[in-house]
Amino acid sequence: MSQSQVPKVSSGKIVRLENFPSKLISARNIDIWLPEGYSNRKKYAVVYMHDGQMLFDSTTTWNKQDWQADEVATKLMKSHKTKDFIIVGIWNGGETRHPDYFPQKPYESLSLNQKDFVIDELKKIGRTEKNFQPVSDSYLKFLVSELKPYIDQNFSVWNDPANTFVAGSSMGGLISMYAICEYPEIFGGAACLSTHWIGIFSDNDNPIPEAFLKYMEAYLPSPKTHKIYFDFGTVTLDAFYPKHQAKVDELMLKKGFTSNNWKTLKFEGEDHSEKAWAKRLHLPFEFLLKK
Repeated sequence: MSQSQVPKVSSGKIVRLENFPSKLISARNIDIWLPEGYSNRKKYAVVYMHDGQMLFDSTTTWNKQDWQADEVATKLMKSHKTKDFIIVGIWNGGETRHPDYFPQKPYESLSLNQKDFVIDELKKIGRTEKNFQPVSDSYLKFLVSELKPYIDQNFSVWNDPANTFVAGSSMGGLISMYAICEYPEIFGGAACLSTHWIGIFSDNDNPIPEAFLKYMEAYLPSPKTHKIYFDFGTVTLDAFYPKHQAKVDELMLKKGFTSNNWKTLKFEGEDHSEKAWAKRLHLPFEFLLKK
């Protein structure tokens, strides 16, 4: 991954780990945001966020938008609405983003015909040239066995699930859902914004949402110890999500989740963009990290 400028933040500071090496996935930049006044004399919760290059500085992103994660986090901590936390922004691997983030076990549960359908759909829009094979099990293993130990060792953080969270949007929402299901002993909460339940970019005869539901039915973590946040807009790509989210919500109720440990929010008229996610990022942060 090329050297690129470190994002400028309005408060706190970014520590860049350039091309963080991994035995499991391609090397990538990690941008760690530390709040103003960060000190080794106290400990912080940690939010691991996907698509790390989109989080902090719109002047460095491809679409000139960002999540304003530093502003949002600073405001919440200053008003004592959340415990103190740091953000670990994990860059996506560019062309590896779709295979890195696509939940692997649900994909592997598809029939051969269904996999062919998925591959054809992804080829149509140029998301894959060859046969598509998710590697999200390796991506999550990287997160918990390579990156998290590094963060725990080098920063002043709590390392228990009650203080360890994962967050992302779209495909990043899917991998956040997958992370808390696969590693409930690591992550105590997940924020899944505009979760890309359709996995591809068409919803006709699409077997993927059903595969995700079946997987979640088997692997959702305990509502006694975990919190999950979902949301969606209603236009552009988000227009696909309401009907699928409704089925997920049914499952959450069935699994014993209540308003104490689960939220699904609808944002009428909001689209699929960093601008939209920035406007509401305070909600999942507050829900997961409230004091």
